[in-house]
This record gives sequence, C-alpha cells and structure tokens, in this order.
Amino acid sequence: MIFEVVKCVKKVAIIGAGCSKFGERNDVTVAELAFEAFKPAVEDAGITPKDIEFVAVGTAGAGAWYEENLPAVIVSEYCGLSGAGLMRCEAACASGSAAFASAYWAVASGQVDVALAIGVEKMRQIDTLTMVEFIGRAGCYLWEFHNFGLTFPGYYAMHATAHMAKYGTTEEDLALVAVKNHKYASMNPIAHLRNRVTVEEALSSPVIAWPLKLYDCCPITDGAAAVILASEEAVKKFKVEDPIWVAGLGSACGTANLSKRKDYVGLESTVIAAQQAYKMASITPNIVDVACVHDCFTIAEIMAYEDLGFCKKGEGPKLIREGQTEVGGKIPVNVDGGLKAKGHPIGATGIAMLYELTKQLRGEAVERSRQVPLKNYIALAHNVGGTGHYCYVTILKR
Repeated sequence: MIFEVVKCVKKVAIIGAGCSKFGERNDVTVAELAFEAFKPAVEDAGITPKDIEFVAVGTAGAGAWYEENLPAVIVSEYCGLSGAGLMRCEAACASGSAAFASAYWAVASGQVDVALAIGVEKMRQIDTLTMVEFIGRAGCYLWEFHNFGLTFPGYYAMHATAHMAKYGTTEEDLALVAVKNHKYASMNPIAHLRNRVTVEEALSSPVIAWPLKLYDCCPITDGAAAVILASEEAVKKFKVEDPIWVAGLGSACGTANLSKRKDYVGLESTVIAAQQAYKMASITPNIVDVACVHDCFTIAEIMAYEDLGFCKKGEGPKLIREGQTEVGGKIPVNVDGGLKAKGHPIGATGIAMLYELTKQLRGEAVERSRQVPLKNYIALAHNVGGTGHYCYVTILKR
C-alpha cells in the first residue's frame, strides 16, 4: 500500500531538531526532560509553538517506570501545545520512530503543514533488576519470559551465538563495535557513556549473557529528542534555509514469539523495512553516506550492517574489523556513540537518531572529528523495537 500512495503524498522536511543530555536524569520530570529537546528544536526551526498543528509523542514506559500515565498530555501542555492534534505512540524501543512516522504522514497527507515528533523516556527511577524484568516482558511474555526467564541480553545472546556458529563471528568482533561506539560517544557532549574502552577491557568485562558482556550492552538511560516536520509550502513560508527532506520510510514487524522465526542470524523485519525505504527513496544502500543503526547490543549492529544491505550476509564482522564503519570508511555507522554508548532512552532513541543525522547532513556535528564526509547527502536511521518485533527505516536527504 505504501508504494501505491507514495506519488500522491506531499514532500516533507525536517526543519528543526533538538536533543536533551542523555544519562541519569532524576533532576527533571518527564515533561521538563521533553522540553529540553523541544525548545532547541523550535528555535532551530525558527517557528513558535503556535505554528505546530499536530504532536506525536513516542514513549514506552508511561506509568510503569516513570510517573505519568498520560505523558503525551503532560508533555504537550508543558511545551505550550494545547489545542494541537495529539497522539501517543508505543512500539517498544522503536516508539520514537513510530511517533516520527505518525507526524510524517500527518504532513505528507496534507492534514497539517507543521508537526512535531518528540520522544521521551525516564528509565532510571526504578532499580536495574525491575527494569530488566519490565523490558524482558516485551517479547512473548507467557512463552519466553514466564516459562524460560529470557531477558533482552539473553535474546540477543541467542542471535550472537547463531551468528558465531554460522559465520565465524568472534567475541573480538563484538568488542570492536563497543570500542568504536565508545570512541565516538567520548566526542559527543550529550552522550550517556563518554569513556573510551579498549578491546581488552571489553573482553574482560563481566559476562551478562554469553557471549555478551557488560560492554556489549547499552545502558539504561533517560533522555528526550524532538524533530519538527513541515510541508514544502511551510518550508517556503518560514524561509527555511537548510531543510532535510524525508526521502524514504519503511516499517515492518516480526513474530512476537521468537520460536516461530526461521533463523536467528538477522532480523527479517529490518530487511523488509529497508527494502520499502530504499524503494520509496529510489536509492540503493551503497550510496548512503552515514547511518544510525539499532545497536542495543553489539551483535545487533553487526546484523544491521547485513540486513540493511551495507554488505552481504555474514560479512558484517569484516566491516568492523577493517574499520569500514568509522568516519572515513565505506559506511560510517553510529558516529554519535549509538545506543551502546550515547544511550537508549527507549521512546527517544529513534528521534535521537534523526537529530544526529540532521546535524550530519547539515555539516553540524558538534565535534568536527565526528563529522562524516558527505558525497551523496543521504543518511539512514534504523530503529528496532524488541528483537525485531517492530522495525522502522527512515532515509533522509539534503
């Protein structure tokens, strides 16, 4: 269906982007945290809150791991958006991308000219073990968590061992992903974990679910991110000098129960969503300049290289070994630190990727050593909910 309507939709651009500091943010409420991302996004766009006609709020933990049961209402009021159309979006770890897709289609359909996609999550108000249980329930609860006690490190450890058995991937390959992403997070002032690590430190860190160790796992993070979308008419009206156009958007889901999947060396939902996005954007993966992919665990980044078509299946480890996903490499990936080190506030993650890529396409990476050399001015965001239960792929173009 997406391909039948794509010729009829309006062009949509990101005209403003903002992001809060990621980390342990018990100094603010969820509304205050969201405002930290909203305010710079509005200022970046050169508009006022009254210009925003529709708001999509991405968040997963409302009433569970933070205080508000109706966070979209609280956030919209605090940001001065009462009166705008309002929606809360939940798609597990892809909640932010679900909000972005909702805001995109509100503009692309012609319903509104200006929309806000904002993602926010406060995950540090409860203890780690309780949070691990809550997130572990995100798959097929009765079959996987209740019967077998699987948590998310365990889910992705299963992917890692399958990839190792089939393709010879090593623990050192996983460690290289951690080393790369911590390096770039150390240059990113809003990242949660800004310490650099060595391969040896990553390999010697405590085992969480073999072969995944502490440095193979993303942190539990608070944070918020926001982007403002506008129609082509609104871009002209507000005299936006450097709009970043949404060229492609794809989404797909996987089975709730992992035992119903055909293999564990990749995520089929990523493959399907990527194919949709590439077709809508009329591009192939080899011309993408920079990508943010869903690296909740190091094996997830390696699988994403392959599922997104940046290399053939089984060749993901080769990309990281050769430094091809570094700045200056074939396809720089997660040069903001990724979920692994920048942090993973579930509702904000997908929009935080778009914030980073907007800055990259404008040549505005805060630290110049993180700025990717651009050839085609095309960027890709890949956001997964659960273990492929949801997947969104978004392609931006300047």
